[in-house]
Amino acid sequence: MVGKGFDAKVMPERMVETNGPHLATDAIRRVLVVDDSRLQRHILISTLTRSGFEVIEADSGERAMEICRDAPPDLVLSDWMMPGMSGLEFCRAFRALPTDGYGYFILLTSKSDKHDIAKGLDAGADDFLTKPVNAHELRARISAGARILSMQRELSQKNRVISDTLDKLRKAHDAIDRDLIQARRIQQSLVPELTRDFGASRVSLLLKPCGHIGGDLVGMFSPGGTRIGFYAIDVSGHGITSAMVTAKLGGYLSSTYFDQNVGLEKRHESFFALRRPSEVARILNERFIADTGVDEYFTMVYGTADLRNGQVQMVQAGHPHPLLLRRDGEAEFLGAGGVPVGLLPDQAYTQFETVMAPGDRLLFYSDGFTEFRLAGGHMLESEGFLDLVRSCDTGRGGQPLLEDLFGRLREMMAPGQSMEDDISATLFEYNGP
Repeated sequence: MVGKGFDAKVMPERMVETNGPHLATDAIRRVLVVDDSRLQRHILISTLTRSGFEVIEADSGERAMEICRDAPPDLVLSDWMMPGMSGLEFCRAFRALPTDGYGYFILLTSKSDKHDIAKGLDAGADDFLTKPVNAHELRARISAGARILSMQRELSQKNRVISDTLDKLRKAHDAIDRDLIQARRIQQSLVPELTRDFGASRVSLLLKPCGHIGGDLVGMFSPGGTRIGFYAIDVSGHGITSAMVTAKLGGYLSSTYFDQNVGLEKRHESFFALRRPSEVARILNERFIADTGVDEYFTMVYGTADLRNGQVQMVQAGHPHPLLLRRDGEAEFLGAGGVPVGLLPDQAYTQFETVMAPGDRLLFYSDGFTEFRLAGGHMLESEGFLDLVRSCDTGRGGQPLLEDLFGRLREMMAPGQSMEDDISATLFEYNGP
């Protein structure tokens, strides 16, 4: 585009490329020359066209802005001192234009004062050339600008790739999140009821995953009559894999399908009876060792109770020690530890028992309690857990007691702290035959 008053005889000269140095690159192809002096424009345009650039010209800042709005150039060479919109004002307006790319801006000036240079940089100028412009210096400054633009555009391209990748990851995360929410509903279905009365006695459950899904499982079942089974399980690891193992275990200890429940055996083809806890642990260990597709193991406390006399038989397989809470306020940790299920082949499990009196409570709990990290950085541990239990309202029982226990534990967290492990518990309250 030719500025007003430009001499037509300059046109052929401007469009002819000579054998001079070819500076046009992918970074800089289109150059806008802005100067109210027709002679100065002619000198710059001649040099630039010989270097292989596509050159556009404007005789004022206002006209330059019209050009930039339609098609922003890669490089702007603008005089500072112009009537109307000055080069400094044009630079500010140029920088304010909405654009995806970046245009390199060189101010042409006779000013050399540091204060003036600072004003130009503040306005958005990238470089300065002193008038009259030396052709060699012009080429050097353009080459420097091309390097900067190349880096800037490479960075912009990488940012676009990163942005696109993040957008894809965000969509994938949203899809996974939806799946995990559904998986949580499925996992919750493994514990269909959190409290159930068995005559005068009661079993209550607490299950609090640290994420959408967890590796803890609690449950209870009864084949009828006066015998019940109840348990607490903690699968190694966290997340989806552990949750899938809990789903498998939920089938092995189903409260609905007795023929699948390894804690039960059918007798005389007419009724189901409870297996001994040590036998249940042995069967589960054999199944997990034999399953080559499962590398996970789990800790467990499993107990059976005779509601006629309060006799409770238990097996402990690496799970925290069961806590027996007597009606008179005495408390006792039971069991000797044991080896987790699915860790070693041909493992024998030791069974132990206790007799509960009416009003006594038996609590199975995961190490999410004892290994809970408090605000000071240390863990709660067994004695701290016992103090926590004693701090709860002893008049409350069942589900309210477990929720109170969990709520008090959460109050001991540091601000902004999140749960590091799943938390679960099974509470058996014996109230006589």
